Amino acid sequence: MKQMIVHCKQNSTQMALLENGRLVEYAAERARNQGTLGAFFKARVVNVVPGMQAAFVDIGQKKNAFLYVDDVLHAHLDKQPSVKPAITELLKPGQELIVQVFKEAVGSKGARVTTHYSLPGRWIVYMPAADYVAVSKKIEREAERSRLKGIGEEIRQGEEGVIIRTVSEDESREALERDLEQLRKQWHAIVKKAGQQTAPCLLHRDLSIVQRFIRDTFTPEQDELIIDHEGQAQDALSYLQDMGITDARVRLYDREEPIFQKFGVQEQLDRDFARKIWLKGGGYIVIDHTEALTVIDVNTGKYTGGSNLEETVTRTNLEAAAEIARLMSVRDIGGIIIVDFIDMEREEHRREVSAILEEGLKQGRTKSFVVGWTKLGLLEMTRKKVRAESLPEEWNSR
Repeated sequence: MKQMIVHCKQNSTQMALLENGRLVEYAAERARNQGTLGAFFKARVVNVVPGMQAAFVDIGQKKNAFLYVDDVLHAHLDKQPSVKPAITELLKPGQELIVQVFKEAVGSKGARVTTHYSLPGRWIVYMPAADYVAVSKKIEREAERSRLKGIGEEIRQGEEGVIIRTVSEDESREALERDLEQLRKQWHAIVKKAGQQTAPCLLHRDLSIVQRFIRDTFTPEQDELIIDHEGQAQDALSYLQDMGITDARVRLYDREEPIFQKFGVQEQLDRDFARKIWLKGGGYIVIDHTEALTVIDVNTGKYTGGSNLEETVTRTNLEAAAEIARLMSVRDIGGIIIVDFIDMEREEHRREVSAILEEGLKQGRTKSFVVGWTKLGLLEMTRKKVRAESLPEEWNSR
């Protein structure tokens, strides 16, 4: 069973996702600085850079957003080109267009935006101009995949595209069609507002942190949502009812003891966001961030088990691999990641370690890719980073 523990303060909301009592995901959102991921803006092209095949567009934020040529929809051209057009053929300075943020501004870099729009719902992801139907790879039964793909083809219109989400498995056609209709109305409202407003301006923002996690991870029949704010609890119930869910387990927490302490979240946050993290077996890992990448170092520490050095090292690495996969999700570590596992002599042990890491990463919702071992015995991987880092408030000054 999963528990969504939501702690609300005057200016922020923190969400912790527990699985059998263990922290598997964490996010924080400040009211004064709500994220822009997934938001739609009416933008104005500031300048086009042929050498980068990209443009910088003003979306009304502190930094101009970056729009790469591959992220520009070609729908406004008379016909689909046989070769990829240059950025100067697609955009001109002063031009206004609708863009969507798919990667938030981080550090000195502005947001990444696209015109390949998508609107996620409970059961499907709606793409107004994608012209295809896809089914989540996590739905493995071939008959169910065929059923859902058929429904998607039947309910979409014109050049619309839809992605059938994992939670749609065994769901009715009526539920998917209702979801699509709501998303279609959202898109039409965005287009209408864009026609009435002057760039740059915000057209549509994604759901609040609580609503997003309900939409993306909450299984009403199994999971429990516990919130320490009456208004937020009522908003969550209303959102669930709008989705057609009336029997969800939503509970208001009103005790004096802080909710994160009551459910053991704070203790886990203090541990998981530290630079040095001890493993249950006695080993430990160290996580260091640079501007270009994240480096994770694995050490045997106090662990002395195993009949020989190779066994001791392998056991430590296997435990570390599982823990690293979990911490990727909790800390939302993204970009290039290098893991310096303890040296192993046998190739089969290296395969075991990378397999454990890959399996753990599959449990998360963010796309990850394990590249493999380098000649120096380091494990390379990448993980998609879309949101600006959100640390627990008490860690911002550390």
